[in-house]
Formats: sequence, C-alpha cells, structure tokens
Amino acid sequence: MEVPTTIRKLKKPNSSWVRPFQDGEGSLYQQISNQIINAVHDGVLRPGDRLPPQRELAQAMGVDLTTVTRAYAEVRAAGLMDAYGAGGSYISCTSAEDHGTVDLSMNTPPLLGSALFSRMMLSAMSHVQKLMSNADFMSYRIGAGLSQDRQAAAAWLKPMLNNVDGDRIVICSGAQAALSALLLARTQPNDVVVVDSLTHPGFLAAIRVLQRRVVTVPADADGMLPDELEKVCRENKPSLLYLVPTIHNPTTATMPQSRREAIYKVIMRHDVAVIEDDPYWLLAGDAAPPIAALGLSSTSGPPVFYVSTLSKCLAPGLRTAYLVVPPSEPIEPILDALRSLSLMPAQTMVSSVTHWIQEGAAQEWMRQIRQDAGQRQKIAASILPGKPIAHPYGLHLWLELSPKLDQYRLIQTAQEQGLGVTSSDVFCPYESSPGAIRIALGGAPDHARLQVALEKLADILLSADKPQRIAAIV
Repeated sequence: MEVPTTIRKLKKPNSSWVRPFQDGEGSLYQQISNQIINAVHDGVLRPGDRLPPQRELAQAMGVDLTTVTRAYAEVRAAGLMDAYGAGGSYISCTSAEDHGTVDLSMNTPPLLGSALFSRMMLSAMSHVQKLMSNADFMSYRIGAGLSQDRQAAAAWLKPMLNNVDGDRIVICSGAQAALSALLLARTQPNDVVVVDSLTHPGFLAAIRVLQRRVVTVPADADGMLPDELEKVCRENKPSLLYLVPTIHNPTTATMPQSRREAIYKVIMRHDVAVIEDDPYWLLAGDAAPPIAALGLSSTSGPPVFYVSTLSKCLAPGLRTAYLVVPPSEPIEPILDALRSLSLMPAQTMVSSVTHWIQEGAAQEWMRQIRQDAGQRQKIAASILPGKPIAHPYGLHLWLELSPKLDQYRLIQTAQEQGLGVTSSDVFCPYESSPGAIRIALGGAPDHARLQVALEKLADILLSADKPQRIAAIV
C-alpha cells in the first residue's frame, strides 16, 4: 500500500507521548496502546503523525518487540492508526471525534472489536469446524445441554457457587430465555412477582407479556430492604421474587453478605421462590457469595434459581447463559418452558464458550474486560458532573438528576449529538420514576471515543442545569 503524500513528508517520528509504565494500570501492551489513544485525544498525536518504529520503541521502553506489536495492533483495531509496512505507522487522518454515534445506552462489555477477541473467535471457529464432522452437531438438541457443556458451565460457576453439580445446570440461549422460562414454569397469570422498585427492563417486559402482577420493594444503598420485603410478602403472598444482587441494574448497588442473609431469612419464612439474576458477579470481584449458595445444599427451603449470563462478562453475541436449578426442584418443567420459547441454544456458540473455558481463554478474556471496565469507570469519574453512583468495575453508572432538569429534553439533546443514554423510566414498572439516567460505558470502541462522548454528555448536563434567561416582551 502506498503511503499518502500528506503524511509521507513527516520524516521524524513523534515520540512525545511516551510515558513511564505505572503499576496497576494494566499490562504493558495495554499501557502503550492507552498512551497512544489518550495522546490522540489530547492532541499530542495528530492525524498524520508518524509513530516510532516498533523496534526503536521497544528498545526505548525496555520491552520486547511483541509487546509493541500487540499495542500497535490494538490502536489499529480502534481505528486510530494506519500501517504502511516499511513506510511506517501513522495516526489515522480520521480523528476520534469524526466517528458517529457512541452508544451509552446498552450494557455491553468493552473490547469486542479488539485484536484479542478476534483471535479468540478464530480459535473457537477452528474448534467448531472440527466438531462439524459429526452429523449430529448441527441437528436438534432437546434437553439441558451436552455433558461437556454443562461441566464447563460448572467450572465457570465454581467461583460463585463452589462445587456445582453439572446435572443441575441448564444451558440457555441467553438470560432472557432463562428468566422467561422460569416465569412460565413457576407462576400462573395474575400471580404476584416481587421486584426492586427499579429493575431489569427485560424481566419487566416478560412479566407484562405473560400477564403476571408486579409488586415493588424499595431499596437503599445496599439493595432491597428486608423489612419492606417482609411487609410485601405478608400482604401479597407472592409466587416469585426477582433479584439482581451484584452491581444492580440500574442502580449499581451490591448487596453485602448481611443483606443477602436477611433476604434469605424472609423468603424462608414466607416460602417464596427466588430468581437470582447475577450477570456481574465475576466482574465485581468483591461480591459476597450468591443467595443461591445459601440454599444449594438444602432440600427443604424455598428454591433459589441462579442465572449467570455470559453476555455481560464475555460477549452478548454468544447467546449463552447458565441456569442452576436447586436440588429440591425438577428440571423438566423448566425444559418444557424453554422449548416453548427458544427450543434450544445455538450449539456453535455454546461449543465456542466451552472451548474457551476449557482452554482458560474465557477467564483471561473476562479479566481483560474487568480491567478495561475499571479504566473506563475512572475516565467517567473524572469527567461527569454531579455524583454518579458506580461500582469500580461495573459496565454502567447511575446518575441522579437535579429535580429542575428535564430528563426527556436531556435525552433528546444527547441523541441529537450522537449519544444514547437510558432514562430511568425503562427500569420502573409504574408510570412515575426518579429523574435519573443510566450511562453504559462499554459501547464506545475505545477510551478516546468514550472520553469524547462523556465530555459531550457532561457539557449537555451542565448546560441543562443552568437557569434559562427569559427575555422580557415589550
């Protein structure tokens, strides 16, 4: 490829962005790529600037060549660098600000466009291709899942639930299918389902479609209030309780162990089945054991069904979630409900996940996502006004708005400027909701574009919060 004449004239590489490595800021290649990306955003590196040759940079920074090569690959994957072989590597003439809409509304894990994830997918597809020699691989599969997939799921769930019996795990095509199947299997139309006053909109949608009655329980900074839950159970005799106890969606609250135990005592007294939707436990790194762990060995207490999707800690496109059925409950009614909803998960994706877990790639990928999510939270904390509520490794944050601020106009203004954010309305089962927005941080393809998007949003928030002058009419 020929080097464009607009950048061929720049002979001397720009190395003014190079900084010493810092402990706790990620791997060496990530620090190099982040330094480049941040330098682009700060204007230290401009479109057309030439980067140092890889060997020279490796020698200057005291790292091996593969570390620099990997860092440059990350910058290129972020769309900020053009490489011309012997002609050198240059900052792309398309700046970060020129990229279109940045989605701050969907809770997706970061790094899905990275070189590492591409290599993981290629490895998985190579593995799946070998499995396709078996004619049954792409046929119908009715049941809870293949034995090897359920054993891989048990290995994945071990940090949360210790030793899980693979025979108690059901492989589902995403958490939404698992949640809807549990509603179908465990409740009837007009049965009462208890949720937080703000909760996951996908579950609220399933409640509406299946015509169950929803009753909410208020929460504090530690999650659902046990005394209020006690009152609701006494007055409504619910069939099911739904909880997101770790990095709650949307408020980011994580229940401490004492709160989880208090909730479990309430459901024990009132014999209420529980769905524990726990997509963020591994990302949190500091969460107490799940409520399901309190009842896994019991055959007499109320059942706690544990749902762990891979959409939040690996990738949504995998469409794979693990449902742990407690030993006191039969699996067959849940399988019947799942068949009516999605028949079966995509075996190509399930086998890919199993391959990653067995090879250790899934665990390493999750650690990369957690580390990057932590960096994104730091960026957000340094930019956004007010007091956002967040977990240090969460994929989103929760920002309560000033009462005088019109959240609908705010969201409209953000959309007009290419930013998607989520209103508190979608998390509330009733018409009234608090003035707040959820801001998801994983959708921006890199830190530079996330920073630009958050600075735009901060400007919108600050402008919207200022009193408007009204001109007198004379």
